Amino acid sequence: MAADSLPQMDGDGRPGTGARGVLRFITCGSVDDGKSTLIGRLLYDSKLLFDDQLKILARDSQKHGTTGDDMDFALLLDGLEAEREQGITIDVAYRFFNTEKRKFVVADTPGHEQYTRNMATGASTADLAIILVDSRKGLLPQTRRHTYIVNMMGIRHIVLAVNKMDLVEYSAARFHTIVADYFAIAQSLGFASITPIPIAARHGDNIFTRSAKTPWHQGPTLLEHLESVDAEDAQIRQHPFRFPVQWVNRPNLDFRGFCGVVAAGKVAAGDDVVVAQSGIPAKVAKVVTADADLDEASAGAAVTILLDREVDIARGDILVDPKARPEVANQFAAELLWMAEEELLPGRSYFLRAGGQFTPATVTSLKHKLNVNTFEKEPGKSLALNEIGVCNLQTTRPIAFDPYDSLRETGSFILIDRFTNQTVAAGMIQFGLRRASNIHQQAVDVTKAQRSAAKGQKPAVLWFTGLSGAGKSTIANIVDRKLSDLGFHAYTLDGDNMRYGLNRDLGFTDVDRVENIRRIGEVAKLFIDSGLLVTCSFISPFRSERQSVRELLEPDEFIEIFVDAPIELCIERDPKGLYKKARAGEIKNFTGFDSPYERPEAPELRIDVTQTTPDEAADLVLAMLRERGRIR
Repeated sequence: MAADSLPQMDGDGRPGTGARGVLRFITCGSVDDGKSTLIGRLLYDSKLLFDDQLKILARDSQKHGTTGDDMDFALLLDGLEAEREQGITIDVAYRFFNTEKRKFVVADTPGHEQYTRNMATGASTADLAIILVDSRKGLLPQTRRHTYIVNMMGIRHIVLAVNKMDLVEYSAARFHTIVADYFAIAQSLGFASITPIPIAARHGDNIFTRSAKTPWHQGPTLLEHLESVDAEDAQIRQHPFRFPVQWVNRPNLDFRGFCGVVAAGKVAAGDDVVVAQSGIPAKVAKVVTADADLDEASAGAAVTILLDREVDIARGDILVDPKARPEVANQFAAELLWMAEEELLPGRSYFLRAGGQFTPATVTSLKHKLNVNTFEKEPGKSLALNEIGVCNLQTTRPIAFDPYDSLRETGSFILIDRFTNQTVAAGMIQFGLRRASNIHQQAVDVTKAQRSAAKGQKPAVLWFTGLSGAGKSTIANIVDRKLSDLGFHAYTLDGDNMRYGLNRDLGFTDVDRVENIRRIGEVAKLFIDSGLLVTCSFISPFRSERQSVRELLEPDEFIEIFVDAPIELCIERDPKGLYKKARAGEIKNFTGFDSPYERPEAPELRIDVTQTTPDEAADLVLAMLRERGRIR
């Protein structure tokens, strides 16, 4: 999900390889809990630093008045000193070190709440999380948040590192109080192990060697635990075979291989497989790497699979065990971590990426939000930055998935903003919705083409958008009348009229506006199927919602008409008195005042109402319909 930027290690990079396998872990905690100091100490004590790094460390530590074992090891990780002095740490940095027993990849993530995105990115590929707690402050809201997120992201092993024990005189009572408080909040989350360790990262207490200052601590040092913890996921080994296709390799007509990493189970020549999305069966002819043919490949192995015959497979398809196929559905429930400044709006269309699968998707409903301070469910209509909720989603085309609790490689996804291309959410699929498999499209005998031919026209949605008072309804009404006078079949959907009936339960918040346009788009699609020309007059302030309606229809069926009027003119007209009420504070979320209007970037037709009368504008619309072949 979020591993694209992770550097590659020797071997397959998963637990179970080498003496104890590669252990990927994440450090997280609140600001100034000592994450950078801890990682710096691990790098320093592992003897992996170069001479120039040691010289820089000594120089900068001396500048800060620290020397010897009291050196400031955070300087190894922090970038510009000015950034460090401001307390700014904004990137996920992957660090590498190793001992004789094991190799390690550690994700250093910031503690600031606004960078939860980075913390989730690091957690998405980790096997273990080190939750740091300042012994003076105890548990903080960020401790709860990070604990829930690492559990949500599938991490099963926790190290509770109670840091800065030197500042509480290595108090056993203080340590045990913090541990008891932490177990009280974490015990319900079902971690496989929680290992508390008292440390002083600055001085190295209980990091590599046992500290004489904590004789009361009978547990392991941090390194002892990291070297010995068995983070290998037996569930992945025992899970049925899953192989997401990352690339189709066809250098010539005699070779067609499917490249990727085995996500679960194992595969060998002669095994029966099936393409999860299409159900097409095949048999594995060979499993190869760049160096050799393999007898068998297990979870984590990067291989190329050759099949015994030509099969239509593309990037994003998943080869699976035919006896234990994943779900394939276009509706499912998922837990979402929202990571964007702009809130989640149910009904808005986003891009969903699940491995190589890519499709438009909509959050159809928010079932509940999670209070990360109490882990209780709360009602809500949207998600703000860093909030977590359980949602129902619908995709444009079915995707193949396993529940995240079963296999996170095929149960995770991200949502991407369609216009900024920014990742806005990380998602964990819980289960497919029953209605996704119980509801089927009913075939009908009379087609849209037949209905259109009978009317002597081609259907189209004429979508009039613009500010309140711009003249959308006036122009649309004239267009409707002129089409009727010419003998064509048309119908008008108007914003106010729709809110008297179908949408009378909706208000004017951003969430309700999105749902308003979603419903109208579905109604307009039905009119298109009946062969009608449909005029739609709606402010429809958001580009993404107008684009969503466009995508419901066939190419050229959606015609966006921007009725462009300066807000000063709209205020001057104010036919409904709405601008006056908005200025007086009597109307909230009014477009143009406290709710934005996103102008169309490339409408099919722009009408400048300062230069064109409503009747002239209607003639322009009819001329465009003739030019596009929608009417004779």
